[in-house]
Amino acid sequence: MASDPSKWSPSTWMNPSPSTPWASSSAPSTTVSATTSAVILSPACVPLSLSPSPSVLEEEDERGVAHIVEHLAFSATKMYTNHDIIKFLESIGAEFGACQNAATSADDTVYEMFVPVDKPELLSQAISVLAEFSSEIRVSKEDLEKERGAVLEEYRGTRNATGRLQDAHWVLMMQGSKYAERLPIGLERVIRTVSPDTVKNFYKKWYHLCNMAVIAVGDFSDAETVVELIKTHFGQKVPAPDPPLIPTFQVPSHEEPRFSCFVESEAAGSAVMISYKMPADELKTVKDYRNLLAESMFLYALNQRFFKISRRKDPPYFSCSAAADVLTRPLKANIMTASCKGKGTIDALESMLMEVARVRLHGFSDREIAIVRALLMSEIESAYLERDQIQSTSLRDEYLQHFLHNEPVVGIEYEAQLQKTLLPHITAAELSKCSDKLRTSCSCVIKTIEPQTFSVVDDLKNIVKKVNLLEEEGRIPPWDDEHVPEEIVSTKPNMGHVVADRDYPNIGAAELFLSNGMRICYKCTDFLDDQVIFTGYSYGGLSELPESEYFSCSMGATIAGEIGVFGYRPSILMDMLAGKRAEVGTKIGAYMRTFSGDCSPTDLETALQLVYQLFTTNLTPGEEDVKIVMQMAEEAVYAQDRDPYTAFANRVKELNYGNSYFFRPIRKSDLQKVDPLKACEYFSKCFRDPSTFTVVIVGNIEPTIAMPLILQYLGGIPRPAEPIMHFNRDELKGLPFTFPTTISREVVRSPMVEAQCLVQLCFPVEMKNGTQVEEIHFVGFLSKLIETKIMQVLRFKHGQIYSVGVSVFLGGNKPSRIGDVRGDISINFSCDPEISSKLVDLALDEILCLQEEGPSDQDVATILEIEQRAHENGLQENYFWLDRILRSYQSRVYANDVGASFEIQDEGRRKVRSSLTPRTAQLALQRMLPYPCKKQYTVVILMPKSSPFQLLKSAFQSTLTGHAREATILVGIAAMVVLGISLWRHSRSAQSSK
Repeated sequence: MASDPSKWSPSTWMNPSPSTPWASSSAPSTTVSATTSAVILSPACVPLSLSPSPSVLEEEDERGVAHIVEHLAFSATKMYTNHDIIKFLESIGAEFGACQNAATSADDTVYEMFVPVDKPELLSQAISVLAEFSSEIRVSKEDLEKERGAVLEEYRGTRNATGRLQDAHWVLMMQGSKYAERLPIGLERVIRTVSPDTVKNFYKKWYHLCNMAVIAVGDFSDAETVVELIKTHFGQKVPAPDPPLIPTFQVPSHEEPRFSCFVESEAAGSAVMISYKMPADELKTVKDYRNLLAESMFLYALNQRFFKISRRKDPPYFSCSAAADVLTRPLKANIMTASCKGKGTIDALESMLMEVARVRLHGFSDREIAIVRALLMSEIESAYLERDQIQSTSLRDEYLQHFLHNEPVVGIEYEAQLQKTLLPHITAAELSKCSDKLRTSCSCVIKTIEPQTFSVVDDLKNIVKKVNLLEEEGRIPPWDDEHVPEEIVSTKPNMGHVVADRDYPNIGAAELFLSNGMRICYKCTDFLDDQVIFTGYSYGGLSELPESEYFSCSMGATIAGEIGVFGYRPSILMDMLAGKRAEVGTKIGAYMRTFSGDCSPTDLETALQLVYQLFTTNLTPGEEDVKIVMQMAEEAVYAQDRDPYTAFANRVKELNYGNSYFFRPIRKSDLQKVDPLKACEYFSKCFRDPSTFTVVIVGNIEPTIAMPLILQYLGGIPRPAEPIMHFNRDELKGLPFTFPTTISREVVRSPMVEAQCLVQLCFPVEMKNGTQVEEIHFVGFLSKLIETKIMQVLRFKHGQIYSVGVSVFLGGNKPSRIGDVRGDISINFSCDPEISSKLVDLALDEILCLQEEGPSDQDVATILEIEQRAHENGLQENYFWLDRILRSYQSRVYANDVGASFEIQDEGRRKVRSSLTPRTAQLALQRMLPYPCKKQYTVVILMPKSSPFQLLKSAFQSTLTGHAREATILVGIAAMVVLGISLWRHSRSAQSSK
């Protein structure tokens, strides 16, 4: 029953601190279309978000308008004009995109902002922005025209292979419902032509305070003050009389499965998707939660089987997984997805359906259930331990779901207690019962995705009939479990000892030198109670190899990963690690070999055991292991050939770095040269000698517990009699790369289903030896300055792009402590192909303007504030400290004192910050980039390759005069020849297929 809207204000949920949730609600439970939320990830910053009208409310001539309104909100409101909202938020360190953004879905629109809480006046102004969004978004003709280009570019970005596949699957899933025709991105026709009045009417019709909520979660010193701020800003808004009720839209169920064989010429590979639709679960009682937990256990157990099947001899798919997803307010789905060989979709489909049927017939084994129970218990324990550090994020989401779906807000403490109580009592029968929802008679949608037609709908129907018949007749055998060893390390190694140690109070770290030569640096933190992370590195990598060995050795990590780099096959190791939170990975780069890990403090022993196994396992490639890896590699090569972006990326690398084998993409002919034995031998050598490695460990470490484990499993790694891969960092072979010395502008044309256009504008960067510490910080500031200014010009002024990225690449330099540092800074964006060159020129003009006139004081203040907020947040993160300490060891200024190296880098940052002014930024741009910038750069533009029909059309539509007419006629003749050949080939193909 509707209430008098004039008496309703937006609902408000506040959480004054992560450990003391407090909430109040005044909104009717039936209103779910608009929400404002706020979250904090650190004491210095609070995010705010607002979600009003969904796209499902749009009429036919409004398709895409909900999304357009979202864009216009950041453009202008009653109080803010000309993207002043974005400028204000960036001025307080809330970077556009990361800290201020919005998203429109079928059921809601969410605006979100992360703002600092250390200055109350800033929080007040941010809340006022949300209040403006609720009822004061300006929709003028000028605003709309300026924003159309950005929305169109976002739309164009969805018209790639992934976007087409997602859209087609959504329409198939939602068939018979209004949801099928209301994709949030909308229609290109509407985006291009919709009138301001239509947009304004939609906004006025559906944006109402009674359908909104404000959720604020943060480290507030006084929650009541924040509540009053919300009341102050939103209380000034006058509710509209008699707003329309929010309608609901059902998605019809169907007993007969729907089938689709989708052919996508640009697809990354073949795949199978099986979806089972069902009403979205209510979550109001403990029984509801138990059912949800049982479903989670079922999906976990099913995924365990899928993974093991993918690692068998001649597997039906490369990977497969199942997950539950809420699609719309009334609907959810269990979705199984598999990637497979090009012609393998039918085998993959049969295997997926067979496994679900096997569960219905035989259930899961006690060991499978015990493994899944341990996994879920480990996850909830981790969340509980870190409740004080990250609870704000989950609380924001809980309050949002409470408003949108009327779900209870229980908090992590209660949920952990509930899960621990329920998990031991959920039976195998309950898990098997979940498989009943995955029958092909339960609103099932089956879809294959192939780069060319290998299967047809009748093939899919026949497989469904076959599996259903086998299940009815009980002719599907039970699952056969593999034997799983009890211990990762069967015999504990001899414990090493510390031969030297040193403390570094300025960074709160300690350094140890172990008896086997390995160096350890550890830092104890309390940022996250359930996290310990580490990285070990050693100099020397792929750059040392001759070209004849490069391709084999570069495949070493891939082949080794399939065999099992820790002494056990991945399918076995997965069960051995059940219930433990310990992950270790490896990487072999041009100049360095690294291993990295992330674990719970209680599982540190397991993680270090994995490192021990990495250094002591002898890899022997089996024929089947190599066969699977090479099949996957070949499929990846074929996918690259189909991908229109591949030619663009390859040309960018070739132009900017030269045609070196190191930067060249792997071809099928390269794969045929791979020697699996050599690949595994090389990988084993990379992680054999502990004396060449430095390991940095950061996290919730208790030294009295961690030290014996470090000595046992890192100190216990045997040191070889002769050094293996022992390199001097100053003598490594550098990669052969050179940047063009002049201007180079190229267009790469690639066949596309729908027109896409990517642009990369690139400049060389050079830093003289001896000044790199400050210069590297300058490069970071300048890249953010350029990104901000290009965004202002190309999007906010001209409205022609959706986003821009500016990145710095210095990775081609060897880690030598001598010589200059060379690299590049690149600007990347997508746009309308017709105006790509014009936008490049505008970007060049803006950079030249920065070089000749310098940025404004406000520009400098903005990037300083963004960097400062990022730095403050980083100081509370383990990964930030891990990276900083590693860079201190690897810095050119390192001289056997990591504390001093750290301090020099920190001082470099402080110097740059204190000296950064419009003038110093201008001089740095002149010094580090070519000056003027238009004298040396490269541009590569990806454009669609015109079809013969387009060539003919352009030929005969041209204005024909003089020599231009003759040239155009020649083009037309050439096009007709191409067209004739194409039609002949098509004719031959059609005849041969009859």
